[in-house]
Amino acid sequence: MSNEILRAEEVHKAYRIGKRTVEVLHGVTLSVQRGETLSVMGASGSGKSTLLHILGGLDKPDAGDVFFEQTSLVNMKPPKRAAFRANRCGFIFQSYHLLPELDVLQNVALPSMAARRKDAKARAEHLLERVGLSDRMDHRPMELSGGEQQRVALARALMNEPDLIMADEPTGNLDSHTGGNVLHNLFDLAQSEKLTLVMVTHNEEIARLCQRELILKDGKLEE
Repeated sequence: MSNEILRAEEVHKAYRIGKRTVEVLHGVTLSVQRGETLSVMGASGSGKSTLLHILGGLDKPDAGDVFFEQTSLVNMKPPKRAAFRANRCGFIFQSYHLLPELDVLQNVALPSMAARRKDAKARAEHLLERVGLSDRMDHRPMELSGGEQQRVALARALMNEPDLIMADEPTGNLDSHTGGNVLHNLFDLAQSEKLTLVMVTHNEEIARLCQRELILKDGKLEE
């Protein structure tokens, strides 16, 4: 029985910039094993975020396909793909994406609204405790430091117990010390919750923390 959780096959993606077409992904093929931590490194503008968005079902490729547990994300109907993103895949972005009008606890519990979890509050409190923010639950995002906001975003990504975490430059806006704390939380939770982690970064040191490193260059992946 294969232990593969995610597979990309010959993925192509291009963008129109004015009158020219720029192909950022040029036949990307990738296999990710369950429980693996994987980094994709590349220069700015190399298409790392685009690849991550396609792998997580946020965007569709122009050609090729992505399979989650042998099921095509490309051919999924939009409601099913939305359910996949809500329940099976958690996202962490460089710029946190917290809702300013909600407090920390509400931000973390937000993904559970659609899933109507009975234990939403308890789960959110547990995750905030895990990332060291149990004393900040009633604060608004603006009252937190950047590192604290990213730890809230990490807790929110894990709210519905996903199988996959997609992290897009998760420490890109943080200094190295604060970023180190966030990464420690991320890898610690990935291990204890048995998650598969795919992280894009332009930082070699951060990439090395993962079990496997890939480089995105000229639209293709290399080991």
